[in-house]
Amino acid sequence: MLFFVLSCAILFGSGTFLVKSLGKISVFLRISEFMAAFIIMAIATSLPEIFVGISSALAKNTAISLGNVIGSNIADFALVGGIMILLARGIKIKRKDIKIDSLFLIPIVILPLVLFFIDGSLNWIDGIILIAAFCFYSWRILKRRKKFKKLLEEKTKIKKNEIVLFSIIFIASLVLLFLSSYFVVKYATVLSLELMLPPIFIGLFLVAIGTSLPELAFESRAAQLGRGEMALGDLIGSVVVNSTLVLGITALIFPITANLMLVLVSAIFLVLLTFLFATFMHSGSRLYVMEGIALLLLYVFFVFIQFYLGFVQ
Repeated sequence: MLFFVLSCAILFGSGTFLVKSLGKISVFLRISEFMAAFIIMAIATSLPEIFVGISSALAKNTAISLGNVIGSNIADFALVGGIMILLARGIKIKRKDIKIDSLFLIPIVILPLVLFFIDGSLNWIDGIILIAAFCFYSWRILKRRKKFKKLLEEKTKIKKNEIVLFSIIFIASLVLLFLSSYFVVKYATVLSLELMLPPIFIGLFLVAIGTSLPELAFESRAAQLGRGEMALGDLIGSVVVNSTLVLGITALIFPITANLMLVLVSAIFLVLLTFLFATFMHSGSRLYVMEGIALLLLYVFFVFIQFYLGFVQ
């Protein structure tokens, strides 16, 4: 129990340092916090999915990567997004361009699913298309750098030796984030076994939460510290990276194949969830607590459906 609590403390402590150091890095680079979180943090927190994709491709078992990406995206939208909104008691969306970026999530999420259902696989051509989609989305965001460079001109007073320190803090905090995430899941699993909780609880909840802990820790702390743009940048960026870069790299190494019917339910749920999240972001000036609760309830519903389908089969 002590190790579990200690791991949780380190997890959220490292999340705090990540938020503060990334904020300094964004000012030094003269880019928005949303942009910094999307480009730097989202790719960093998606490294586990990238490694899973490469490993599954080399083992010629790419269905694992496809399932991991769909599951991770659902967890990011519903579980991480819902908890993030609740902890922050709502998140303000100040800029119109972030709302537009959220709408672009819909075709980005749908693209790999359409490519997959055309012939039941993602081949190297599909991989190139997905990587090109990632480059296009990133270019859309990066081309706004000139605009923010002017806005941040006066705030940029960070010296080069200071940015080296903040970069070291960022990397060290990122390592601590991943290590503490691993130990949180490890000790939580031990505790659940000691409490004689059913294996389905471990599989559906602890594993799912475990793979999303880096995003959850970072985005929750960012939102709580008033850095809503940074939190949304990481969430949107993680989904984009998973849907394009992760699947694209995997498909380039070895074609991604899976049982169509097994993928169908999760794919439909992911598309509906993407539409809902984009609607929440685009329809108002903030994400409300009730919307966070709705996302969490949808995740519980998804887990129930998966449990029922697994039981039937």
